[in-house]
Amino acid sequence: MEKTVITVEATVNAPLEKVWSAWTGPEHITKWNSASPDWHTPKATNDLRVGGKFFSRMEAKDGSMGFDFEGIYDEVRQHEYIEYHMADGRQVKTTFKDNGGQTEITTNFDAETENPVEMQKGGWQAIMDNFKAYTEKL
Repeated sequence: MEKTVITVEATVNAPLEKVWSAWTGPEHITKWNSASPDWHTPKATNDLRVGGKFFSRMEAKDGSMGFDFEGIYDEVRQHEYIEYHMADGRQVKTTFKDNGGQTEITTNFDAETENPVEMQKGGWQAIMDNFKAYTEKL
């Protein structure tokens, strides 16, 4: 079966070093990693190295549902590129590009088969937009 790759992106009005720190630091991930205001990430860990693992616990704020989001890093190039695979084997690749005080972030990820592509793209883009808003306020 042909896999579908979804792309989400944002231009963050912040320098690359700040963007990288906010993207990879667990103390930041817990503050921006949600697709809507009624969800949050109460716990995150991140071992940012090839073979290292990351983990985020995402939950509805009312406690009605939640799930673990985790994976293992396949490639890490500081301030430039992160690639990992999730437990189900899907690949995620994120590039960071310095653009004179702004940082362009592009994430390409393999779609899963449970939910419509548009819904997946919308959720990941909402998280990206939340990241942008959070990082620009730092």
